[in-house]
Amino acid sequence: YQLKTLASSGDTLITISSSGDSENVVSACQWAKENGVTVIAMTGFSGGRSRKIADVCLHVEAQNYGIIEDVHQSIMHILAQFIRQEEMDARLINERKF
Repeated sequence: YQLKTLASSGDTLITISSSGDSENVVSACQWAKENGVTVIAMTGFSGGRSRKIADVCLHVEAQNYGIIEDVHQSIMHILAQFIRQEEMDARLINERKF
C-alpha cells in the first residue's frame, strides 16, 4: 500500500531482509520493478529472491543473522550520514547564495 500510494517511477526502494525471501519484501521489490522504481536490496545468506530482483544488491556473505544484521545496520548508518551531509552541503551553498 505504501509503495502504491507514495512511490513514483524514478524513485528508489531500499529493502532489508537477511534471507532475501521475506514475502512482504519480495512483493515490494516485484511491485517496484514493475512500476519503474529502482530496487536496492540488502541481503545475507543466499540472497533469496530479492537478490535476483534487485538492480543493486548489497549482499553480506554470511550465514549468521547477527553478523548480517550488524553489517546492514552499518550500511544504513553510512547511507544516512551521506544523505545528511549532502543536505547540509546544499543548505550551506543556498545560504551563501553564490
